[in-house]
Amino acid sequence: MDNQADQSFNTLQILVTQLRSMGEGIVSLLPSLVIALVLIILTWIVARFATKIADRLTARTKMRPSLRELVDTLVRIAIWAVGLMIALTILLPDLTPGSLIAGLGVGTVAIGFAFQDIFENFLAGILIMVREKMRIGDYISCEGIEGRVEQILLRETHIRKLSNELTIVPNSILFKNPVEILTDHDRRRHEVVVGVSYDTDLEEARQVIRTAVETADATDKEKPVDIFACEFNSSSIDFRLRWWSGSAQRDMHESRDAVIRSVKRALDEANIEIPFPYVTHTFKEAVPVASEAD
Repeated sequence: MDNQADQSFNTLQILVTQLRSMGEGIVSLLPSLVIALVLIILTWIVARFATKIADRLTARTKMRPSLRELVDTLVRIAIWAVGLMIALTILLPDLTPGSLIAGLGVGTVAIGFAFQDIFENFLAGILIMVREKMRIGDYISCEGIEGRVEQILLRETHIRKLSNELTIVPNSILFKNPVEILTDHDRRRHEVVVGVSYDTDLEEARQVIRTAVETADATDKEKPVDIFACEFNSSSIDFRLRWWSGSAQRDMHESRDAVIRSVKRALDEANIEIPFPYVTHTFKEAVPVASEAD
């Protein structure tokens, strides 16, 4: 019993000694803790002022809003990284800036492998913003994705389809694959194919079609109109019509509508036939074949 009492007393004494040592350590650490806390507060104040200054400087440029936000974020991160590093070296004197940077390097490599796709999209977003070729409101097509660019963020781009669905595309897809920017300029060339019968005077047909396209609504009268005979088709000789109009999708549809209606009206007035493909073939399939019994 005496031995058990002695062991309990020794354990309690060791615990008291440890608590006393921890208390003394905390008390001795208080000045450093206060200095580190003051340093963190100063870092917060400096980060706020630096972000405002960076925002004012970038506001004078033609940088897109998302790229300006990126600059503000990078300035804030850089200031906080320096402030926290200094605070840690004050709290832990044995922790030198060199060892801290080395540790951060190893951790960065591990995090990089774990979040490879996230960082890839992040860097692709930065490069897309810096390149500034694709703008908000542009109509683009990439890897079967087609629509109007609604927002460009650091990791993803929002594309609104004409049917009003929203597609969220990772920036790496837009950066690594060819992107067609259909509204890069306000004018774009459109084309359509129309066929005339084989007994038609092609020069007369060309002139009728040219006049119809040039006088159609929603076509650019200052740009040239091209009419090319392009193919001997099964039931017609085809002309490829090319003209200029607005680059927006609605402009394209309105222009094609106006040109097709104008060309059809002009060919009808000139008694030039637009053959219907496969009429003969369809008629032959509709005729029943006599059997041997008949």
